[in-house]
Amino acid sequence: MANEDNNNRDPGKDGNGAVGRRTFLGAAGAGAVATTFAGCLGGEDEALTIGHLAPMDNPLGVGSDRTAQMAVDEINENGGFDGEEAELLTRDTRTEPSEAQDVTEELIQQENVDLLVGTFNSETTQSILDLTAEFDVPFMITGSADPGLITDFVGDDYEEFKNVFRIGPINSDFQSESIADYCEYLSELHGWDEVAFLRDNAAWTEPFGEHVPDLLAERDIDIVLEDALSIEIDDLAPVLSDVNESGADYILRFFAHINAGEMLGIWHEAEYEFGIEGIHVAGMLPVYHAATEGAASYETTSQSGAAGVSPITDRTQPFVQDYAERYEGEDEPPTQAPMYMGFNTYDGISIFGEVVDAIGTTNTRDNLDEFVDEMLEIDFTGVAGQISFYGEDSDYPHDVEEERGDDGTITNFPMTQWTPEGDIECVYPEQHQTAEHQMPHWMQ
Repeated sequence: MANEDNNNRDPGKDGNGAVGRRTFLGAAGAGAVATTFAGCLGGEDEALTIGHLAPMDNPLGVGSDRTAQMAVDEINENGGFDGEEAELLTRDTRTEPSEAQDVTEELIQQENVDLLVGTFNSETTQSILDLTAEFDVPFMITGSADPGLITDFVGDDYEEFKNVFRIGPINSDFQSESIADYCEYLSELHGWDEVAFLRDNAAWTEPFGEHVPDLLAERDIDIVLEDALSIEIDDLAPVLSDVNESGADYILRFFAHINAGEMLGIWHEAEYEFGIEGIHVAGMLPVYHAATEGAASYETTSQSGAAGVSPITDRTQPFVQDYAERYEGEDEPPTQAPMYMGFNTYDGISIFGEVVDAIGTTNTRDNLDEFVDEMLEIDFTGVAGQISFYGEDSDYPHDVEEERGDDGTITNFPMTQWTPEGDIECVYPEQHQTAEHQMPHWMQ
């Protein structure tokens, strides 16, 4: 998957050079458009539909689909969306921009969806922003953290892209700050102040590459090795050898596309004298400890909702319990708890229910201004945290706001750690902590 340059966007093309929706409409001609789409973009008696976009060959997408259905079912059972029952339509993006464009076009033009929610990787999300904006479809991002999805679209052309909101996670700029504060916590706890900084070579990690080195330097933490790894990498042993030679106290890694299971196995077998910290999406899978035969012990990853192990809000743990009871018998993981995207998707659809009730209509595409105004008034207690959005004049318009504690540190980016017993504990920040961070037993 090629890394996209969000700062040099051609509005007539998607991130892969394909012709975008706006260009297509211009080329087709008014008569062709009218003929092709007549009857597809409106209709007073059409059912309320919510489109969900996710990589369905990935447990992250499966969990998101399940929580989307939970949210729709719960609202339908409690009076509906402004009195209407909704139907959920999930489409598989396959983590490919071209596929995402195709299924989004189908949902908008054929299914006449009133809301789009989801998407995982930033390149896929970027590829459909023009299309959602063209037809005024509210779009809630629930898996992509790249700040450019907001700043380069909603920020650069607010009137065109005001349909776009990010429910979570907080963007990578704020994540960088939170990770730096977490590193300071590790320094105070263990005396760890030398870091090997590794990341996916992908759009979502570019802000980490830009901000993390300076943020760590401000905290007297040194980066002794730095690399952006190809997402196609299939041999992580040389990387671990380089880290070992660098003398780093721990790896600070940002992996969404790279599954570091092999890295963890080698790390445990060799008992390397460094920890493994940061973000690892595969490590969020509730069965990951068992799947790695315990090699995940001591690794950490940040994840929305802290995997449900901490009462982030009074809704977090009841939500995870309901999820586990509902999907306990399913063969396909995740069955114990959704991964981070599922928390955000559930919150997004729940917020949508409140907003359409407030504006008195589910016809969001013809009432986009009212929908946006109400979204900007939201202060919603979700399962992943308290949710509100930045306004038009901010640096991140329509982005989810970060939460901060009394000391000014960000609190809605919790860190979790696998224990040798196979449990997940929340180790940071302090107000959500269920256990203190452990260094590997061979380092103690």
